[in-house]
Amino acid sequence: MANPNIVDVTTILGNTTTVSATTAFQTLVNNKTGSGKVCKINTLLATNANGGNSVTVTVVLYPEDDLGGASQTLAHTITVPEDSTLIVVDKNTSFYLLENKTLAANAGASGVVFTTSFDEIS
Repeated sequence: MANPNIVDVTTILGNTTTVSATTAFQTLVNNKTGSGKVCKINTLLATNANGGNSVTVTVVLYPEDDLGGASQTLAHTITVPEDSTLIVVDKNTSFYLLENKTLAANAGASGVVFTTSFDEIS
């Protein structure tokens, strides 16, 4: 079931994850094939605690779970000043992550933490 019907929802689980960024893409939310779920991405923050340097961040969607396929960019090399937070997604720009999709991100240097708040709906 690639796109579950969310009219007759039986479960909505709230989740928050944090991922320390690297220069390689890191999975923020992975919705496996056959999960029977859709994930509503409510908030995505990129916090720069690098300690003196601005850092660029990129956020992408992969068309397959586990970082599979060619990614599509949601936010590309946006600079996050030192000791600040970039709001990439908020309640006005929330979106659904369907089955067999991955939300991922990377940063130009260490010190960035991505925080994702999402609802897992089934």
